[in-house]
Amino acid sequence: MVAVCALAACSNDDDAAPAATSTAATSTSAEPEPEPSASAPAGSDVPAVPEVTVTVTGAVATGLAAPWGLAQLPDGAWLVTQRDDHAVLIVRPGGAPTPVSGTGADDLRDRTVGDGEAGLLGVAVSPTFAEDHLVFVYRTGESGNEVLRGELDGARLGPLTTIVSDIPAAGNHNGGQLAFGPDGYLYISTGDAGDSRHAQDPDSLAGKILRVTADGKVPAGNPVPGSPVWSLGHRNVQGLGWSADGRMFASEFGQDTFDELNLIVAGGNYGWPDVEGTGGEADGFIDPLVTWPTSDASPSGLAVTDEGVYLAGLRGERLWRLPLADRGVGEPQELLAGEYGRLRAVVASQDGSLAVLTNNTDGRGTPREGDDQLLLLAVAPAS
Repeated sequence: MVAVCALAACSNDDDAAPAATSTAATSTSAEPEPEPSASAPAGSDVPAVPEVTVTVTGAVATGLAAPWGLAQLPDGAWLVTQRDDHAVLIVRPGGAPTPVSGTGADDLRDRTVGDGEAGLLGVAVSPTFAEDHLVFVYRTGESGNEVLRGELDGARLGPLTTIVSDIPAAGNHNGGQLAFGPDGYLYISTGDAGDSRHAQDPDSLAGKILRVTADGKVPAGNPVPGSPVWSLGHRNVQGLGWSADGRMFASEFGQDTFDELNLIVAGGNYGWPDVEGTGGEADGFIDPLVTWPTSDASPSGLAVTDEGVYLAGLRGERLWRLPLADRGVGEPQELLAGEYGRLRAVVASQDGSLAVLTNNTDGRGTPREGDDQLLLLAVAPAS
């Protein structure tokens, strides 16, 4: 089992300054230090899958300020949340970003709070948007993190309704991702809010992945009747996605040793804080599919396409691809390494491209000309 450092002594994540070198963090256990590369668990037995190339085909938006959430509307426009100024933008190719206005936008601006990693985070679009015009946002409010929904009419957001509230909040480890699954339910990732004990507490909403209906009710079929908790034992999940065969994937920040890509199952316990990385199966925990040294990843957003799982790396400043296989995923491939700095979000676009948000203006990166940007990437098999 991987020994975990005391919380006060070490941390990785969006809340930590980048390391001077890209080597594996030192474990406090007597085990040998891990090699400074991504790795899948031994015996994963997946075949080799061809690599791909990605080409940036254009910047849909530039000059964004600490962007965080990213979702696409049915007409192809993008919704982008800005964490610190609590704004939602509508972004269309060839045009300037349009700030969303209306009662809901005023609410987000005036009643969203938080420093550090808190603020306005994830955004999701209803799978039945053509009928209900609903969008969903995850924000830090005065009494904790919460999920709200409102009707978007053009660029006007109507009054917001809170559907999940009282999620523990802190200056870091707030989770914040929203995504609708193939079952039509809303999945919500929460962080441990800086207190690792939350992750193993079944009565706490922190350190979990939650599943609710579009109005915040607990669906039939959740692991514990009456509880929104879908899985537990998480430190800080910020990426959720599904493959065409229904497998659910999540990206997770480690503390000081290993970041993770996990295969999520209903009722699964992913070990935090008892274990970081692999080594917890003997205690009933689920091991990750893949781990990375924290200096190489700090994975935030996640997208799943027909051929691979893509993770946006903050501290690692690269896009990781894990080719899909019948039994898990193949060997990790790194893309865009160091080319655009910190990467916050990656989303599979309706046209088959990938959309990526850079994240160099959040106080932890080094802004480049045009930062922050929403980029479109074409994916093609490597020659």
